[in-house]
Amino acid sequence: MTEGKTRLPRAERRAQILVAATRAFARHGFADTGLDEVADEAGVTRVVLYRHFDSKAELYRTILDRACERLAERVGTDNFEDDAIPALLDAAAEDPDAFRLLFRFANREREFRDLTDSLSAAAVEVARSNLAKQIPSGPWLDWAAQLIPTLTTDAVIAWLDSGQPDPELAAGRIRAAIHGISQAAM
Repeated sequence: MTEGKTRLPRAERRAQILVAATRAFARHGFADTGLDEVADEAGVTRVVLYRHFDSKAELYRTILDRACERLAERVGTDNFEDDAIPALLDAAAEDPDAFRLLFRFANREREFRDLTDSLSAAAVEVARSNLAKQIPSGPWLDWAAQLIPTLTTDAVIAWLDSGQPDPELAAGRIRAAIHGISQAAM
């Protein structure tokens, strides 16, 4: 598809490309999505893509950074309270493609492993500091601190993939699974 007759201001075109590229990459991941597919999704040419991004990798990294920023704004980055899981679900429902890119695809892409590794490490540290209030230091605290962030993001993705059933109940169900891990670790 080619660029429409209406020229958008640069910032608007860039935003349009980011939204479309997020959709395109969320279908197959970075490696299996070509720039032609991204351009078609955005309704622009490859030339237009290259006016905004130097490479496919730069485009993908921008999408991931944007998704991280939005997630941090919605959920926070440190001491998670009772509203953290509903906020995580809301953020995922608001932009399911970006959520899937961050937590399903990006960690499989070697080129972006630094981002996902730092995101995972931060989540484990937050979980550890919260769990340390109730679980003694040691291997079971480590186990729970590693498992809870993984379970939480996988639960949200499963919720998205199953059509976002019962959004008003989803947070409670995820909390119950987290509580089960906490109880098992004590």
